[in-house]
Amino acid sequence: MSGNFKSDNVTPACDAVMAAINAANAGSVPSYGDDGFTRALQGAASEVFGTEVAIYPVTTGTAANALALSQLAPPFGAVYCHDSAHIVTDECGAPEFFTGGAKLLGLPAADGKIKPEQVERAIAFAEEMGVHHVKPGALSLTQATEWGTVYDLTEVSALSAMARRHGLPVHMDGARFANALVHLRCSPAEATWKSGVDVLSLGATKNGALCAEAVVFFDPARARDFERRRKRAGHLWSKMRFLSAQLLAYLEHGLWLENARHANAMASALAAGLRKISGASLQQSVDANEVFVALPEATVAALEQQGFGFYRWPLCAAPDGVAIRLVTSYLTPRAHVEEFLAAAADCGRR
Repeated sequence: MSGNFKSDNVTPACDAVMAAINAANAGSVPSYGDDGFTRALQGAASEVFGTEVAIYPVTTGTAANALALSQLAPPFGAVYCHDSAHIVTDECGAPEFFTGGAKLLGLPAADGKIKPEQVERAIAFAEEMGVHHVKPGALSLTQATEWGTVYDLTEVSALSAMARRHGLPVHMDGARFANALVHLRCSPAEATWKSGVDVLSLGATKNGALCAEAVVFFDPARARDFERRRKRAGHLWSKMRFLSAQLLAYLEHGLWLENARHANAMASALAAGLRKISGASLQQSVDANEVFVALPEATVAALEQQGFGFYRWPLCAAPDGVAIRLVTSYLTPRAHVEEFLAAAADCGRR
């Protein structure tokens, strides 16, 4: 069967997560998060991040992002982010809805990584316009980015320092945070709060969980009344143990990094093979588990006909071909990578 590279959401939940759910599915325990699994998650997350955190499980990345930003930005505020950030393009207005009207101001950057000077200019304009413009409210960074690139620690620190000078909290959309962490080869602490991040939307679903994300506050005081926001949004599970058990299995014993390591390796293998194919042109550096490549239309059409799964990516300008996105996962077999590369090379020779 041809490989499906459409998304890392196409995979089943990994065995360790399913085993954790099954283990939690025994006996009667307190509901709404007052269970041993959720209490254990609080300690495990604090240990992983090297500081006391407040962690709140939710079921979707959209909920994590929207609720996190609603805690940080006022309804008359601006959230600065990349113009192709998931919160801008793929969350159906949820951040605006849950913040009560905050405006997302997307900034362009070819590699997906916004720069401090861009945000500085946007803040200066807001200050010049005064009451007529939305007030600077928060900065949101996507790590890894929507273009498969990864901010290095100096870039995150520079953006956070700039935000701090202007009194802005920093949110990180970490739907693929584990993939970024593997690339950075640093500790979770260094990639987040030690680099100035205040709140992390920690993704697990794309990396082996069934339906588990979390909002992580690195200063628990920032989380005041957040549990009420979560309840109002319909994300306070009565049987919270099943969310917490997934996240415990994800974080304990390095499962999240093991899964991400494989996904990144498969993306690197795809990129290495594509570089050798005539007519193929990588559009971005491959830092995590997404590959953007331009191929001739005939090659793309032939790969589609052969049953390979991927998305054409019109947002990525490719004057000499068609840009496509390939996403690998913790479960991508090397054989599927080799099959895709062989087929692409064969099509290119025709």
